[in-house]
Amino acid sequence: MTIDASTRTEGSDASAGLPEDADQLSAKLRRAAVEALPPERLMPDRQPAYVASWIYVFGVITICALSIVILTGVILAVFGPTWWHVSTTGLFVNSLHLWSVEVFFFAMVVHLWGKFFMAAWRGRRRATWITGVVSFVVSVGAAFTGYLSQQNFDSQWISTQAKDGINSTGAGAIFNVTNFGQMLMWHIVLLPLVVVILVGGHVLLVRRRGVVPPFAPPGSPPPTTDETGSADEPAAAATVEGRP
Repeated sequence: MTIDASTRTEGSDASAGLPEDADQLSAKLRRAAVEALPPERLMPDRQPAYVASWIYVFGVITICALSIVILTGVILAVFGPTWWHVSTTGLFVNSLHLWSVEVFFFAMVVHLWGKFFMAAWRGRRRATWITGVVSFVVSVGAAFTGYLSQQNFDSQWISTQAKDGINSTGAGAIFNVTNFGQMLMWHIVLLPLVVVILVGGHVLLVRRRGVVPPFAPPGSPPPTTDETGSADEPAAAATVEGRP
């Protein structure tokens, strides 16, 4: 089926081929997506000058570390426990996986506390703050199941020490920390999927609402906020070119 461009009428939806196409589900979803996540906010050419502060860097470090965690985790999952215990290459990849997790949590904790003291939920950014906090909590669970999946003395000791506490809550009936297969599936499938979804939503919300500005100096006029939640204050007037 072809659509003649000459059949388009003035005032019709630009995202639809024909005026009647504007009521189709695909056109409605497209309009909703563009309104919720405008392209100029997803990939901005400039950012406010205060983004040059180091406190804003730890969020990016967290995402970079998470990318390395996922990459090395996929490699470890492909070759299996014997490879990462016996092969020197496997030991190296396993070490990369471990230390990228350490960097991930260090940067995430600094990012989390930094945003807490900046009251990062200001300007209609509550959902941004909540997705970040929940991402941290789920990441702790992913790290815990990772320690249980090492297949060495450390994982055995951790599982035997943890099982009594978990059993006391009743969760041991469905979450058996001494079951290597169950813990491995939680670690490489379920929890990473939840973390990736939460982090992806968190980043999209940051793009949608904008980066939270620092507190205005005493005596400065209070910042105004537009319908997207982006602050418009004197500190935001200066921009840094080329920052994604």
